[in-house]
Amino acid sequence: MNLFDVYPINPINIVRAKGSTVWDANGNEYLDLYGGHAVISIGHTHPHYVESITKQLHNIGFYSNSVEIPIQKELATKLGRVSGKEDYTLFLCNSGAEANENALKLASFHTGRKKVIAFSKAFHGRTSLAVAATDNPAIVAPVNETDNVIFLPFNDEEALQKAFDSFGDDVAAVIIEGIQGVGGIRESSIPFLKLIRTLCDKFESVFIADSVQCGYGRTGLFYSHDYSGIQADIYSMAKGMGNGFPIGAIAISPKFKASYGLLGTTFGGNHLACAAAVSVLDIIEQDNLLTNARDIGTYLIEELQKFDKVQEVRGRGLMIGIELPVELASVKKDLLLKNKIFTGEAKPNVIRILPALNITKAHADQFLSALDERLKD
Repeated sequence: MNLFDVYPINPINIVRAKGSTVWDANGNEYLDLYGGHAVISIGHTHPHYVESITKQLHNIGFYSNSVEIPIQKELATKLGRVSGKEDYTLFLCNSGAEANENALKLASFHTGRKKVIAFSKAFHGRTSLAVAATDNPAIVAPVNETDNVIFLPFNDEEALQKAFDSFGDDVAAVIIEGIQGVGGIRESSIPFLKLIRTLCDKFESVFIADSVQCGYGRTGLFYSHDYSGIQADIYSMAKGMGNGFPIGAIAISPKFKASYGLLGTTFGGNHLACAAAVSVLDIIEQDNLLTNARDIGTYLIEELQKFDKVQEVRGRGLMIGIELPVELASVKKDLLLKNKIFTGEAKPNVIRILPALNITKAHADQFLSALDERLKD
């Protein structure tokens, strides 16, 4: 049996990792500024992380949600404190797509409505409704197509107001990333997020803050939407939550009422996943990683803006998009092959920087020097 060939793969076999450094099978060393799509939040193989998972595995790795799992409550308590959402409740699942799927489902249960507002260039996942709310027809199968999702222009306040004026009483939810990742590191404007909050309040719709990639401290705030000063009704999260161990969740405001069977999962919130997630929050707190993400991110953005060939620098904290001229689309690949630095891309000429939240200024300077070299080629 062969693998189903759906991934464009770099011909590099990573066999060892520590912090923001990874090594391939030939012993070559790379700087990881991408973390596997913003997943590595506290660095590869962090000692506390490894110890926590190992200790948990020696006791029990899994049992279903049919029994008490005290570490779930520990995770919920710690997450509420670190995120500043202590009055919210937590539903645990396995991935970002599943988190958004459950957020949308819960919104529909709560309102009794079907319509969902999403935005141009949005990415919310690859499962049924999450992919229907994703602005990429290439990954939406016919079975996922629905008239219930309405796409509006991103950051267009007039279009949003008109949509609610036209069919606001049918809107179950508005779902939006605080910073679009796949969409090119585009930040939701503060007035736009505040208008979403106002309209959702007026029409009793649900505001879903997709924080799967842009949340969990990546911007220097716990949820990237926090910079606007609003409170969403549901926050979805996943990538940085387990530092590589599969886990996702939604944080749910007090307005929602739980009932048995309303949501469910077999693997979500298992002992190992929760041990990983608790250890991540431990490190975020102990090492002040929100502050580090803000400080190193600000330094990177300010330095990147000095490059003549960089057309635009977008983002916040350690979620950065570097837009280059189209003719320099090869720079991302050259950084990997010539400078041994992993970065990501949003489209051929936008480099995405999504490193661990504990990268150092030395790591930042290493990247800046490499980028300067590549832009001078």
